[in-house]
Amino acid sequence: MYCIIDVETTGNGVKGNKVTEIAIFKYDGNTLVDEFTSLVNPQAPIPHFITALTGIDDSMVATAPTFAEIADSILNFTADCIFVAHSVNFDYGVIKEEFRLLGIDFVRKKLCTVRLSRKLLPGLRSYSLGKLCAAEDIPLTDRHRARGDAHATVLLFEKLLRQPGAKDLLTASLHARSQEATLPPHLNRTELLNLPNQPGIYYFLDSNHKIIYVGKANNLKKRVLGHFYDKSEHELKLCREVAHIDFELSGSELVALLMEAAAIKKHWPRFNRAQKRKPRQYGLFTYEDRRGVQHLGFGLLSKLQQPLATYNNPTDCRTVLTELCKAFDLCPKYCQLVAATFDCKTQASVFTCKGICTADEAIANYNKRVEQAIAVLEAASETVVFKEKGRHAQESAFVLIEAGIYRGYGFVPETAVITDPAELETYLIPQQNSPDIERILNSYKRKRMVLTTT
Repeated sequence: MYCIIDVETTGNGVKGNKVTEIAIFKYDGNTLVDEFTSLVNPQAPIPHFITALTGIDDSMVATAPTFAEIADSILNFTADCIFVAHSVNFDYGVIKEEFRLLGIDFVRKKLCTVRLSRKLLPGLRSYSLGKLCAAEDIPLTDRHRARGDAHATVLLFEKLLRQPGAKDLLTASLHARSQEATLPPHLNRTELLNLPNQPGIYYFLDSNHKIIYVGKANNLKKRVLGHFYDKSEHELKLCREVAHIDFELSGSELVALLMEAAAIKKHWPRFNRAQKRKPRQYGLFTYEDRRGVQHLGFGLLSKLQQPLATYNNPTDCRTVLTELCKAFDLCPKYCQLVAATFDCKTQASVFTCKGICTADEAIANYNKRVEQAIAVLEAASETVVFKEKGRHAQESAFVLIEAGIYRGYGFVPETAVITDPAELETYLIPQQNSPDIERILNSYKRKRMVLTTT
C-alpha cells in the first residue's frame, strides 16, 4: 500500500518549516482507496511570498486544526504504507520534524517520484512536477495546493508503475540498503558511483551545470554521501538542487584544502559559507621595553608595521608563541601568554622562565634566546617545498612556498629528477595567495614545525 503525500508549508526552513496544508491519497497500486486532506494551523505567521504562491493565508488556517491535533490521524492513515512524494526528502523531512516536536519518531519507507521519473521516463528537460505533468499529459489542477499536487503525483505514480522495468526499480529502491530515497532527486546515481574513494575536491552543480558548492575530502565518495544523509536545513536545501557531481583528485589532504580554497574564490558557490568572509588577520611582533628586554606579542595585523609572521586568528598566534616560549625558555609574561600579575617563581606553569621578569637573569642572555625564536619564525619565510602523495602511484605532489609566499602546487612524475626548487616551475600550477591559504599553510607548518635551540 502506498500513501502519496504533499504538504504546503510556511517555508521557513525545516526546523521552522511548519505545515499549513497536507493531502494524503492511499493507493493500492491499482485504485485509490482513501483520502485525507486538511488545512493545518502552523501557529506561526505565513510569509507573504508563500501566500502569493499557494493562496493560503493566516485567516484560512486560523480555525484549522494544529498538526498535534491531526497527528494520530496521519499516523494511523500512513501505517504500513510506503511514503511517496515528489522530492520525497522534503515532504518526509517536514512531517518527520513535526512529529519529532511532539516526541514521536515517524519512520516510513520512502519512494521519490522525481527519482523514479528520471529512471523510467528518461530524456525530459525538467522533472519538476508542473513540467513533468505537462510533458506527459497528466492533468494538474490547483497547483501549489496540497490536494492538487498530491493528486497529480498519484496520476504520475500510476503512469510510472506501468513503465517497463518499474517493478524491479521499485524493489531495488525499497531495499533496506538502497540509497535511492536518500539521494538528491535530480542526481543520476551513476555520477555518485563514479566517485573514487580518494582525496580530492568535489563540485555540486545544478540542472544548469552551475557550480553551487565546492568541498574537499580524504574520501570523495564517503564525504559526498555524508551530505545526502545529513538532514540539516542547509544540507536539504543544497541537495534539492544538486543535479550533477564533478571532482578533481588531489593525492593528499593538504593539496585538497588548497584546491578547495582556490575553487571557492574562483566560482563563489552559493552554498559555500566558509571562506567567503573576509577574515581579520593577526600578526606576531617584537618590541623592546625600557630595560632593553625584548618582548614577543600579537595583535591585529592592521595595527602592526613589521609583523614577524601573520595568522588568521589569535588562537593561532597564541599556539605559535606557546611553542616558542616552551622551546626557548622564554618568560610567558613577556610573550603575552599570562597576565602581568603572574608570578613565574611561585605559580605552577607549563613554562620555564629563567628569571628575566624578576631581574634574576641577564638581559643579554634572555634577548639572545628571543632572537633564536625569531630566527625560527623567519626560517618559515624562506623557500619551502612540501612533498605530498600524488594522485596515483606514478607521481608525487608538491606545494611551493617561495620567500614566505605561496606560489601554488603541482604534480611531478616519479621518473623526474628534481635537484633544485627552481626545477619545479615546469610542473607548477600557479595559484593566488590569500588569508585562507595562509591559514591552511600555517596550520600545516605548525604540525611539522621542529623547534631547536641551537
